[in-house]
Amino acid sequence: MARIILLNKPYGVLSTFTDPDGRPTLATYVDVPGVYAAGRLDRDSEGLLVLTDDGRLQHAIAHPSAQKTKGYWVQVERIPSEAALQQLRDGVNIKGGRTRPAKASIIDPPDLWDRDPPVRFRKTVPTAWLDIEIHEGMNRQVRRMTAAVGHPCLRLVRYRVGPYDLGDLQPGSYRFAHGQPTHAQ
Repeated sequence: MARIILLNKPYGVLSTFTDPDGRPTLATYVDVPGVYAAGRLDRDSEGLLVLTDDGRLQHAIAHPSAQKTKGYWVQVERIPSEAALQQLRDGVNIKGGRTRPAKASIIDPPDLWDRDPPVRFRKTVPTAWLDIEIHEGMNRQVRRMTAAVGHPCLRLVRYRVGPYDLGDLQPGSYRFAHGQPTHAQ
């Protein structure tokens, strides 16, 4: 039976277990041998990362052809207009092609942990939180989408991948799918 681990990847951590440059990796947080990330979250992003020891499952989760829904809470500069949100919903042109239609809406700020380091605050630039759902996974896609409609991303937290969600996991904590939270030693 495949092992499936749900990790809340902290900001600044690579989605790999090793790094020749000595940057923080998953090895600091997950002490389970033989599991690998099913998809990636860039170093500047936080939230749900699914790991498994099953290559087929890894492919089924990570490959764009699987069209798994991925949900993100995204803090952006300025308040997006309805037209900007509609552009995200219709799909936008970014390097690498046009994105598929997404779900996008303004939400109240989610109840999240503090980020270290915190997002830079500027008195003259308001921010907004968006809930964005996509069904593909181009490199840094959500960041590039929001920038393409004039709202650069300040913070990005993935809360869902297919049937898996972040739940109440704190940064650096993981749990086996359908299990209790576990903390790396």
